[in-house]
Amino acid sequence: MSRIFLTAAAVMALCLAAAAPASAGDVSCRLSFDMSGWSVLYKTASGTGHVRCSNGQSMAVSISAKGGGLTVGKSEIRGGRGDFSPVRDIHELLGTYVAAEAHAGAVKSSKAQAMTKGDVSLALAGTGEGWDLGVAFGAFTIKAR
Repeated sequence: MSRIFLTAAAVMALCLAAAAPASAGDVSCRLSFDMSGWSVLYKTASGTGHVRCSNGQSMAVSISAKGGGLTVGKSEIRGGRGDFSPVRDIHELLGTYVAAEAHAGAVKSSKAQAMTKGDVSLALAGTGEGWDLGVAFGAFTIKAR
């Protein structure tokens, strides 16, 4: 299980390092979310969240993840959080990200996910309940509600 999280941490670091450098007008934004899903080689999950930025902007969002890989399980994440690379406006955060994920758990489930969409990167983390194991790649979409 620790190898999965080390792999996820390395992917997250690469995604965040690839983000464009922040300028004086850039703001930091954070996502809080709840999501649930299942996987048997194909992975799907969905949920809701809220994005808040350091410039006062905020937005209710829906989130979904789809993809495939070596993965099996069912999980529910409550109180997850995500940190975005700096942006100029909250609307830059909407869209589909390319994702790499590591997850493992039995009864208590943990999730680490790194993704990028052009110059914007996002690192997610959360814990919850369920059972799951694997590594998956795919798309993570954020839409305004």
